[in-house]
Amino acid sequence: MPVALALATVAWAACGSDPFAIKWSISPDTVTLYSLARPELGLPSGFNFYNRVPVLVERASSTGNWDVAVGTQDGAIVLLPPGALNVPGKARVAALPGMSFDEVVEAPADTTLYSAVQPVPVQMGTVYVIRTNQSVGSFGTYCVYYAKLAPVEIDAAQGTLRFVFDSSPVCNDRALVPKN
Repeated sequence: MPVALALATVAWAACGSDPFAIKWSISPDTVTLYSLARPELGLPSGFNFYNRVPVLVERASSTGNWDVAVGTQDGAIVLLPPGALNVPGKARVAALPGMSFDEVVEAPADTTLYSAVQPVPVQMGTVYVIRTNQSVGSFGTYCVYYAKLAPVEIDAAQGTLRFVFDSSPVCNDRALVPKN
């Protein structure tokens, strides 16, 4: 049996493709979120980048299901990682000012660039990289995923943020564009 396994490994390597590789393509989308400071309930204030869905942060069942929430601080829109609201989570936010959405092809490796508990002011002309909450990946391991977002419209008076985003479905990989 070890010989058969060795031959299968050689054959797989000769083919040049990884059968466990996750094939994905660039698929940016746009979403609008509402500040937690707005008086209405039932408006999505959070976002889950791995599942690519808005989340109602105020629901008790949403804990751990969102990566960032939108808030208002000193009259400006901010991104709130879970720790900023004293909610347990691994999600983090990094701001990359002066970069375009297309220029950001990999999440920063420097963990000091990411905010875990501080609100991050949202500004036009800045791209934000999100390290998601930890979740179980395809092969049963714990994973974080990476995403990027760029504001399209910031309306602090109305408490709204519209942004374009894209996210990687590859476990623990900082690449924000497909390698294939």
